[in-house]
Amino acid sequence: MNNIKNTVLLFLFTTLCFAQVDVTYNDLVWSDEFSTNGAVNSSNWFHQTQIPSGGNWYNGEQQHYTNQLSNSFVDAGFLNIVAKKETFTDQGYTKQYTSARLNSKFAFLYGRIDVRAKIPVAQGTWPAIWTLGKNINEDGGFFDAIYGTTNWPACGEIDIMEYGITPSQPTNYIQSALHTPSSFGNTTNVGGTIASNLGNDFHVYSMNWSPYQISFLIDNVIFYTYNPAVKNASNWPFNSEQYMLLNIAMGGVAGSIPSSFTQSTMEIDYVRVYQNTLVDNQAPTNFTASIGAVTSSSIELLLNADDNSGTVVYTIAYGSETFTFANTSGVQKSVIIPNLQSNTNYIFSVSASDIANNNFINNPISLTATTLGTTACAGSDTEAQQGSFSLGYNYAFETLGSNVKVTFEMLDTDKVGVVAYLWRQSPFMETQMTNVSGNTFTNTITGLTSGQTISYAVKFAYMGGLSVTKYFTYVVGDNCTLGQETISKLDRFTFLNPVTDYLTVSSIDSIDKLEIYNLAGNLVMKVSPESNEIDIKQLSKGIYLLAIYSENRKIIKKMIVN
Repeated sequence: MNNIKNTVLLFLFTTLCFAQVDVTYNDLVWSDEFSTNGAVNSSNWFHQTQIPSGGNWYNGEQQHYTNQLSNSFVDAGFLNIVAKKETFTDQGYTKQYTSARLNSKFAFLYGRIDVRAKIPVAQGTWPAIWTLGKNINEDGGFFDAIYGTTNWPACGEIDIMEYGITPSQPTNYIQSALHTPSSFGNTTNVGGTIASNLGNDFHVYSMNWSPYQISFLIDNVIFYTYNPAVKNASNWPFNSEQYMLLNIAMGGVAGSIPSSFTQSTMEIDYVRVYQNTLVDNQAPTNFTASIGAVTSSSIELLLNADDNSGTVVYTIAYGSETFTFANTSGVQKSVIIPNLQSNTNYIFSVSASDIANNNFINNPISLTATTLGTTACAGSDTEAQQGSFSLGYNYAFETLGSNVKVTFEMLDTDKVGVVAYLWRQSPFMETQMTNVSGNTFTNTITGLTSGQTISYAVKFAYMGGLSVTKYFTYVVGDNCTLGQETISKLDRFTFLNPVTDYLTVSSIDSIDKLEIYNLAGNLVMKVSPESNEIDIKQLSKGIYLLAIYSENRKIIKKMIVN
């Protein structure tokens, strides 16, 4: 343990080499190493014990939070937060369980929190490491008397680690979540992962918070990032100071407490907060921006610049849209601008700065590109004329004599009971398609003539809604020699799915490059493979899109990483 506490340089090295965060925070600004036995350091921590109005803590919890030494103490270099079965009367209420809820007396805006902890996994316990806005109006909280002007969740809540409240998930599943006015208590902004040997091993639970996104990590590996495209008070109340909370709740949404329960402990080795404190007056240099891949509905921008801070902030504006994000200095960033109109000219204004708002001397760079036409043989897209797609769809048109075989595959994995209908644009007609397998559907249009132009879309209907693709124009007899492959030939590139550690692609043709995108559409890996086996151990578990390039072909497939 002492070796871990004395290796801040090792932490910085591993952060810079492995953590996929947008802004790297280097300077230790606050910490508690829990090096003095006995009571918790009162300069760092406040015991929050006042019960909310009504006599109970939230979510049906059954504990009293106390300042008893038996519920929170430091021993042998570890903070111990102990939830116990004991009859305890306080503030006129008697409860059968006690625990501790600590507020940090330190609040901050943007940075990284690292907490090395071993958490309890006993049924009915709810250990949590989290933050709240310093401005929260919550009687009994440390900052409330002076700063408490804003009700929950408008103050913002960031749950770095919670355990015990996801009974549908497997053992050792830990969760992170964000509560904002946009989702209130029933938040949809949730991510999680499975940790190894959770109740017996220490893990480092981290939250990396920049002005542009919030990332959650376990043992320095990201498993969830929150990054609303348009940030406002409803979905991003995270532009003011937050403070930390450490606690174990009992019962309520954590489920029933077994009669055999006696006590459970969360052991915490350290709590550390990092920010960047050096004054930065140097602007980015070597800023370049260029156009990458162009489709009928998307344009790729390739951006790169250097900055002494280690982080470059890019701002892209086109039409009425503007968005800003950060990336590591000297590392090329691929940005896919989706949902564009086909055969349309777009002008992008791209600027580079740093987190201290020093601007590149020749901002902005102007880029111009025209999307391709929608004449289709085969490809992938995400554009919807009704509803929406979380991942998108593959499409293919294939001439067979005087007929055209139309095949569409829905890539979304969050839809249940999918059926498909082929839509003819003019005159409008809807025809149910035949399911091939999974969410792949086909229909053959008969009685056509070579050179005839047809235009079709597909409606995917499913439990609770529908999503309709855009219309695709196809010329009968076109074999798309400029590069599109039909879905009937997608088996030219195959791989075992799910994938663990190594992706092995079996291919009839040579592979020029592979790109892997997360579900947010961000490029997370790009390789020009020297062999068909690619090391993907750096990827966290989840669902990705795999783009395979061969000569003029581009094929997109879903990939599950275990």
